[in-house]
Amino acid sequence: MINEKSIDEAILRMFSGISFPNEPAGLYDPLRYMISIGGKRIRPRLCLTAWALFRDAFTDEVIEPAMALEVFHSFTLMHDDIMDRSPLRRGQPTVWNKWNEDTAILSGDVMLIDAYKRIAKAPAGVLDSVLKLFSDTASGVCEGQQLDMEFENVQEVSMEEYSRMIGLKTAVLLACSAKMGALLAGASEEQCSALYDYGWQLGMAFQVADDLLDAFGDEKVFGKPIGGDILNCKKSWLTVRTCEALSGDSKALADFHRRFAVQAGSDSEKKAKIKDIKEIYIKLGVDAAAREEVARFTALALEAAGRAGLDAERFELLRSFADKLVGRAS
Repeated sequence: MINEKSIDEAILRMFSGISFPNEPAGLYDPLRYMISIGGKRIRPRLCLTAWALFRDAFTDEVIEPAMALEVFHSFTLMHDDIMDRSPLRRGQPTVWNKWNEDTAILSGDVMLIDAYKRIAKAPAGVLDSVLKLFSDTASGVCEGQQLDMEFENVQEVSMEEYSRMIGLKTAVLLACSAKMGALLAGASEEQCSALYDYGWQLGMAFQVADDLLDAFGDEKVFGKPIGGDILNCKKSWLTVRTCEALSGDSKALADFHRRFAVQAGSDSEKKAKIKDIKEIYIKLGVDAAAREEVARFTALALEAAGRAGLDAERFELLRSFADKLVGRAS
């Protein structure tokens, strides 16, 4: 069986050796930049991990499709950063901030095309299945982003609505990554389904953890300014849970909406708003509830992994991946 060290080494080789066309530089330099600023390579790592459950060595059959997952993810980030007006990504200037919005849009487009070129290198025997999985996933991610933007125009969303949005925007790509690795490795339909569910539940845990860290994380570790969701009046798991907790007190709920909608301009106003909203979260125990939700989704992910019929050593590979992914929010 392929161990974690070998997966780490494969990831390092993949992204140190990835290449894009040289010209026009104005189109392709942002792609090189997005890949160069790093990240945890969660999606290709999960794809390789799923492959490792069924194969004893990495081959070209999995390498290019796994790289495609990271390229696609980087494309979504490039465009998301424009929509969110985020100045930093992984501690570095975002593409629209470093170049301009037009460049970020066009370079993002060609990044999506590059991802499809890599996906198309999957073995002929599973190419149709892999393309369908990837295309359905790509559509889902865009649907999730649209819902996320629509939520900005309403005062409240239910937890059911919010969960559907993050399922599409975040969880579906991790589910795709796990299933793709299994598909490429020749796993059975039942095993592919179990690993898809594992990735989905883990993706839900990851997004709740991300929402939590946006408010309560360490900026140096998180890679972008803390409190961005609060300053942008963006719906997160924390705000949805807060509204649920205050639903029985119309006065307190209206007060929260008023304070959350405050527009902060200066640095002092931003700090004051972040502090104010975080105090509400803490008072209502929303931060602790988020940690419990991360643990719940993680448990569901491991339960799904248990349905893949793996031996203890292979199951431990999935447990370790889950622990490393969401452990930062524990």
